[in-house]
Amino acid sequence: MNTSSSPEGAGEQERPPELPKLARDTTPENPWPLSTLSHALHGWVQKAPDAWVEGQVIEVNQRARVSYVTLRDLQEEVSVNVTLFQREMARLERPLERGSRVVVNLKADFYVKTGRLSMLGRDIRPVGLGDLLERLERLRRALAEEGLFDPAHKKRLPVLPHRVGLVTGRNSDAEKDVVRNATNRWPGVEFEIREVPVQGTGSAKAVIQALQELDGMDAVDVIVIARGGGAFEDLLSFSDESLLRAVFAARTPVVSAIGHENDQPLLDYVADVRASTPTDAGKRIVPDVQDERLRLLQARAALDRAVSTLIDREQQGLATMRSRPSLSQPDGMILIREEDLDRWRSRAWSAANAQTLRARDAVGQMRARVRALSPQQTLDRGYAVVQTADGSVLTDAADAAPGQSLSVRLARGELGVDVTSSSTRQPGEH
Repeated sequence: MNTSSSPEGAGEQERPPELPKLARDTTPENPWPLSTLSHALHGWVQKAPDAWVEGQVIEVNQRARVSYVTLRDLQEEVSVNVTLFQREMARLERPLERGSRVVVNLKADFYVKTGRLSMLGRDIRPVGLGDLLERLERLRRALAEEGLFDPAHKKRLPVLPHRVGLVTGRNSDAEKDVVRNATNRWPGVEFEIREVPVQGTGSAKAVIQALQELDGMDAVDVIVIARGGGAFEDLLSFSDESLLRAVFAARTPVVSAIGHENDQPLLDYVADVRASTPTDAGKRIVPDVQDERLRLLQARAALDRAVSTLIDREQQGLATMRSRPSLSQPDGMILIREEDLDRWRSRAWSAANAQTLRARDAVGQMRARVRALSPQQTLDRGYAVVQTADGSVLTDAADAAPGQSLSVRLARGELGVDVTSSSTRQPGEH
């Protein structure tokens, strides 16, 4: 009997290993079947939510029941294939065309049998001019509230830039207009030109890269972003928010020269100077050499007139000063001062002499009064002064004792006498 067919024999056979539940648990010895991976991917993709995206139609392939549309990102070089069923295409008022902008609701789908990832479009809506204008208006208000349009942030253009940075399309008329008009006005101006796409996908990013490159060059004094006229959709790159913020952050003055007079992308609001056309930009960034020469001649003539006027005025002032008596007849001042000095000397002498005479008379009068009151004057009139031995003046005869020695002072000389007798009389008695 074959033991392998018995239940006991079957239990002894080796069982296949259990499949890993997670992809990270697979190994070369215990792999997943391909169908397991496909079903797992399908489950993961089905869990992803749908999303509304915006892009530009670059290819349309319509079939009986389904249409295949290729969308490209508006800024990056990224594209994706979208599958649209007939009912979605039937809702459109007009057929899709290459270059049109659309908003579509995408749901990712993974086809298990072929392992192909696809995008199913379940609602597609063309972006019309009104929608674009509404978006731009919302962006304009938002940036204005942030202050990106504030005139206080505008940088002044240099009076005479040595080198001009120019961002424009490849071999474009805008480049020729800017260079020709600027060179005609100031032949010595130099250009640092960056030719980039100025329309379509990736144009805003290319302009930003060129702008930042020129802004990093110290030799560049001003940057011009120029493009010729075109349809509204063609100028949308110059209303891109990332480009507007890059222009606002630039340290070099930026001139916007986009389209014609009526074209006004948001770049015109953020730029430091708005030129109506590229031709206008070429005229505004540099001065006119003829005007500057004329101004130089006018300034030189004005300077000559000013110097001549100053010299004439100073000569007149010098002549007036030389005609003054102090300079024309300097000895006259000395003579006048000499006469004044003599007059003042005479007056001083007369005043001093008169004062001396008055003082001498006063002294004589005072001397006479003093002499009139002196005892000598009394003696000169015949009177005498009697003094005792101790020098005391004797005024009363009763004070003299007989035999007392006295001294009698006369007007001239003295006498020594002895008292022999004395008698007294009252004043007034004879």
